[in-house]
Amino acid sequence: MSNFKGFTDSETFTQLPDSFFHRLLNEIEDIAELKVTLYFLWRVEHTEGPFRALCETDFSQKDVGLSADEVRRGLEKSAQRGSILRSEYEADVFYFLNSPRGRAAAEAFAKGQWRESARILSAPPLERPNVFKLYEENIGPLTPLIADALKDAEELYTDEWIAEAIEIAVKNNKRNWKYCEAILKRWKEKGKDERKDQQNAGKDFERYTEGEFSEYLKHD
Repeated sequence: MSNFKGFTDSETFTQLPDSFFHRLLNEIEDIAELKVTLYFLWRVEHTEGPFRALCETDFSQKDVGLSADEVRRGLEKSAQRGSILRSEYEADVFYFLNSPRGRAAAEAFAKGQWRESARILSAPPLERPNVFKLYEENIGPLTPLIADALKDAEELYTDEWIAEAIEIAVKNNKRNWKYCEAILKRWKEKGKDERKDQQNAGKDFERYTEGEFSEYLKHD
């Protein structure tokens, strides 16, 4: 057994339904079913787009730690229990979460309505650094005040906006949170220019340092 070094403050977390802890955790005795269920919940939580389902081959031995036979057994038991729904159309078989949205999607798939979407190969979600890790890697040490500011920013802006603001700050050698925050405020108040040239750091510098935000040019 390898030694686990512990969880970090910079990684993301996956939401699990309360009923998993209230009921399923006490009822599931087969380790294959438990691993399949947890992996399925993680993948569905991070799946983008309307087709949120997995097929048997999505449960690789590397990711789940189970053999093909164990994965098959885990899926069968999960489907029997009702935590996961098995739906098929002709030769295609997919598994959906047993939720209102999942039940509707499974029924639609069985009628052939999702066939083209199902043929798009899915891949495990990539590990993307959150805003705290991005700040530490690109701006500087994460102090308690900065951590609180980042938490507030996550409530107001998308992760993509925050990451892009940090990227612009790095390009302009203005490695401080006030500068990043000024960019975000400007986008929120005046609109974000989706057509801007990402490679023109000079234009970005002029755009985000004029007027009321000029005070943020100073380093923290």
